[in-house]
Order: sequence, then structure tokens, then C-alpha cells
Amino acid sequence: MDSFLKEVKLHIKELVPDHCYRMWIEPVVLSTHDAETIVLSVPNDFYVKRLKENYQGYFEEGFLRLGQKGRIEFKVGKKKLRSGQINSNFGQTQKSRAQTTSGVMPGIPSPLSFPSEFHPPLPGMTPAFHCGRMLKKNFTFDDFVVGDNSSFAYTASLYLAQGKLNGTGVLFLLGKTGLGKSHLSQAVGHHMLTQDGGKRVFYVTAEDFTNEMIYSLRNNSIDQFKEKYRLKCDVLILEDVHFLTGKSATQKELAMTLDYLIDADKKIIFSGCERPDEIPKLNDNLKSRLNMGVVTEIKAPDFGTRVKILNKKSKAIQCVLPTPVTEYIAQEACNDVRQLESALLSVVTRGQLMNRKIDIELARSVLEKMTGTRKRITIDLIKKMVCESFEVSEQELVSKSRKQRIVKPRQVAIFLSKKYTDQPIKTIGASFKRYHATAIYSINAVEKEMEQKGQRYEQIRYLADKLESGSF
Repeated sequence: MDSFLKEVKLHIKELVPDHCYRMWIEPVVLSTHDAETIVLSVPNDFYVKRLKENYQGYFEEGFLRLGQKGRIEFKVGKKKLRSGQINSNFGQTQKSRAQTTSGVMPGIPSPLSFPSEFHPPLPGMTPAFHCGRMLKKNFTFDDFVVGDNSSFAYTASLYLAQGKLNGTGVLFLLGKTGLGKSHLSQAVGHHMLTQDGGKRVFYVTAEDFTNEMIYSLRNNSIDQFKEKYRLKCDVLILEDVHFLTGKSATQKELAMTLDYLIDADKKIIFSGCERPDEIPKLNDNLKSRLNMGVVTEIKAPDFGTRVKILNKKSKAIQCVLPTPVTEYIAQEACNDVRQLESALLSVVTRGQLMNRKIDIELARSVLEKMTGTRKRITIDLIKKMVCESFEVSEQELVSKSRKQRIVKPRQVAIFLSKKYTDQPIKTIGASFKRYHATAIYSINAVEKEMEQKGQRYEQIRYLADKLESGSF
């Protein structure tokens, strides 16, 4: 039977992350067994709870593959052995315990304890996940930088975690990659574990869910799969739901799983790059369930929010940057938060490795070489483009002239500056020597002309296409 356990552990090692195997599976040893029960010995009560909740199915399935149908039990070992005695005393322990323990099959030792090195540190100081992927330690509500792009998503996530999201326990976080969907969804999981450590938080991607279901079908363990997600889950965090497109069997199973969780008032957080109605080849049953809760979008952070993110990240790595450098990085790395973090770390690392002062020149040399860094759209660049297209000078563009051949290009330039830069209206107006109210009037005037889709519309679309394609 001991050789069977080794085979089972090798099988489990292929199915779980390496750090999970070392922490929870490797310390397990055989205690006793009979025709109906296989008892496995573990270091402490925390292991018993953890293994029952997350890994018992793996052991049962593993022994079943080897023809052993006994019920699996986990018990805490009692007798302590020094590390040097484990191998040398194991045979003697088997023999002596077989003679004195009634109802135990010969050759099987009674429950053993473990030496000190068999006791990995318990993660009681930080929240622990219950199924699927680990929650990132710093993906909490406190570490999330809130901006205009994410304020509603942040509030909805926090209210869901606190049980204040009236009428629903379902939240769908929508947004492009790298904007903070994973951060907020995991923040909900962290909050639930912190407030109630008994909550079972399942954090998986749609691909994980699909692969696990396929494995269960192939290994005749689909009932355990259904029980785990339908009956043993308090909070389901399901990322990248757009991955489900065209996977009809997975969609059907997930829809039924969601019915169980919704009926039981469990919390569900989805995330994806497309709205549920826009995900192709998604069946109506699942689509309706994804739309049951609050759908909130996270957009790309504006300039001010990017500066806040950089300030928070730089403090976290204990390297506060000069304000001009921070603002330069915020202007250049504007695609998403991941690009922003990568730019910050690249600049700081270059400065440390080269023993150089972190300044604008260093930041420029790093960011110019980064993959994905594009030409920066500025108000001055837009001025230049508009002047060339409408054949006016920059002096005329910012002058007090009210001639129509000057006013129209000026309004277009202000409109494009608002659309393609992160600068506030007041700053844009000042760049054209105009008041805040005048800048707003110009933007409104252009928007009205755009609605008519006449000549002005075509001119602006031409300029907008050049800006968006980077051909300027």
C-alpha cells in the first residue's frame, strides 16, 4: 500500500502546482488501511482541514486508478520521530505496531508524527486560497489606485465583498488586458478571506475550468467536479470568460453551476474583455446568467491616475522618482497599467545597475527602446498637424483673430487635443491662449458639426486617422 501512495502522489504532482505539492502533498504518509478505509497521516489539524477541502478528491481518484476503493481519511500523527530515525525505524515501527494494534492489517504502521522539517510554515498570517490559482498578495482594495476610469468598478467590487451590492451577488468586470480587472476580482477574494477565513474562495480562469471539466470527464470523476463547484464554493472568481466562445459543453456545465450558486446566494465575479452579449458563440442560457448582475467597465487610466499609480508603485519599491521623471513615464507608457509598471521598473533598474541618477535623460533612453513605446500625441503636435492641413501658421492659430479661416482650425485643434491627450480642458485652453469656457465652446461646436457628417466631419476623420495610426 505504501507503494500505491507513492504512485498516487506522483499522479497528483502532475495535476497541481509544484509549490502546492511541496506544501500539502509531499508531507502525507500512510498510516493504516483496511478493506474500507485508507488513513493518511499529516502534521497537524490545519493540514487535515486543508486536504479535506482541496485535495481529498485527488487522493480518492488516484487510489481508484490503482484499484483501491477505500474511503480516504486524514489524521494527525501522534508519535514524533527525529529526522534520522524516519527511514531506519520505519520497518521496526511497522512490525511493533502490527503486533499491538487491533483491527489493523499486518505490515501497516499506526499513525506517525513528523520531524520538524516536515512542518512547513503555516500560512495563517495571510489569506489562503481554497481552489485554483493563488491570490496575489498585493491585489487588495488598499493597493488599488482609484481613478475616474475605475471608480465605479472599484465601488461595485467593494460593495459586493461587503455584501452591500443590493439585489445581486454577481459582478462582471469588463475591460482590456492590463487595466485592473484581476486586481479588483482578487481584492474581493482577499476581503472575503480576511473577514471570514471559513469562506471557500475559488479563483480560476475559464480555461482552468474547461480543462478541469475535461479531465473529470476522461477520468470518470465528473460528479466530484460538480460537487466541488456547486456545493463547496462560497465565492467564485472566474477570469477571462471570453475564452468560453464556442465551447458548448463547458458553457452548459457552467450555466448549471451558476444556477446552484445563485440560488444559494453565493458571490460570483466574472471578468472579460468583451461584454456578455458581444462574446461570439455563447449560448443564451450562459449569456443571461453573465448579464444577471452588475456589468461595469474599467477603462484606460488618464494621465492623473497614471501619475498616482507610479507614485504608489515607486513607494512600494522604495525608490521615489523626481516629479518630472514620473510625469514623463506617465505620458509615454499610456496603454495600460502593466506597461506603466514595466516602464517604471525598467527605468529604476537601469539607474541602479548603471549607478546613474534617475532623470529625464535616463528615462528617455529606456522608454525609447521599450517594445510598444509609440510616438506621443501632444498638443503641440496636434497644432502642427492642423496648421499644415488648413494652411495657417501657429501664430495665427493662437492669435486673437476671429476670421473663420482661423477660428475653424483652432476649434478642430482644441477638439483633437481633448480627444487624444490627457490634458485637462484648462491646460488645453491655455495652450491656445483661450479661457476654459472658450475651449469647451470649441469642443461642442466641433461635435455638432461632426453629427452632420459633412465636409468638416471628413477633415477631422482624416486627421484622427493619422493620429491613431501614428503616421504623423
